[in-house]
Amino acid sequence: MKSALCLLVSLFALPTAAWPGTVETGAGPMEITRVVGGLDEPWGLAFLPEGDLLVTGRAGRLWLARGGELHRVEGGPEVFAKGQGGLLDVMIPADFATSREVWLSFAAPVGEGAATAAGVGRLSEDGSRLEGFRTVFTGDAAPGGRHFGARLVEMPDGTIALTTGERGTGPQGMQAQDPASSLGKLILLNRDGSPAIRLEGWLPGAFSRGHRNVQGAALDLSGRLLTVEHGAQGGDELNAPEAGKNYGWPVITYGIDYSGDPIGEGQALAGMEQPLHYWDPSIAPSGLMVYSGKLVPEWRGDLFFGSLNSDFLGRLDPDTPAPTGFAEERIGAPETRRVRDVVEAPDGSIWFLSVTEGAVYRMAPVE
Repeated sequence: MKSALCLLVSLFALPTAAWPGTVETGAGPMEITRVVGGLDEPWGLAFLPEGDLLVTGRAGRLWLARGGELHRVEGGPEVFAKGQGGLLDVMIPADFATSREVWLSFAAPVGEGAATAAGVGRLSEDGSRLEGFRTVFTGDAAPGGRHFGARLVEMPDGTIALTTGERGTGPQGMQAQDPASSLGKLILLNRDGSPAIRLEGWLPGAFSRGHRNVQGAALDLSGRLLTVEHGAQGGDELNAPEAGKNYGWPVITYGIDYSGDPIGEGQALAGMEQPLHYWDPSIAPSGLMVYSGKLVPEWRGDLFFGSLNSDFLGRLDPDTPAPTGFAEERIGAPETRRVRDVVEAPDGSIWFLSVTEGAVYRMAPVE
């Protein structure tokens, strides 16, 4: 169990930058370096094996960041770029060196509405375009531009996990509970886009249900899938989805409606899973990364995530319990405004993107 002293930086206190480009953390001072800027509403990050970075922009742009410069990647999908919709996550499979596949999630225009979708194409040798991009999954369409979910993760067996939101239907909308609907689910796909799981009475590919709006997903060091999702007013959650299980929304939640009214039937109910950790009040967690410990051994196995409403980069220590689940550190600096995604680079540094700054940053120990 880690020292409680390092966690005194943590619960609900935002440390401020000690000097420009440096922030104090429970593991000592970290240097924050701006890598690329000029991004329009960046959403997702993914490293290529050679160290280049792919970045999505919600308006529909995919960029390749190389040597501090941005290059447009053509050939992506048509997107529904309204509200929270658009081009969303990007994921690089483990076999990229041979397959050159790039997976994208996005809000797809469908009739008068939009749906969470995923597709795949091959990155050209010069990195200028996606060749042969095809949509392999399109969920149920709904009106409006809220709650698409859309995080992508490659599972240990090579299947692809895609998260969906319940599309902002509110506490009265039960699509997240309906196993035959794609809304409010975790979807599991084979590499060709076919369903990777078939549960009796469920939509083919649907893996778990009762999710509101999953905005971060990652594997822990044992290969277990973890997700973070938005609650309403309170009730953001960290979960470890398992096949066939129900994560509660909108029947149970630690939050309340924006009107102040209660939601559902309380905080617990038989047959519905409890979160590993929850946030009340909400922090709007987004992006999720489990750290290897390569540069900061003290943080090995810890969970990093962004906040879209409280301007910090967060860390959860699963070895140290707290009343809401795990002990938490909140790393705040001028660069951590509306952090949308966070990933670990091949060298063990922590990279994150700020929607407000339109930039990608690198965080590593001060040398």
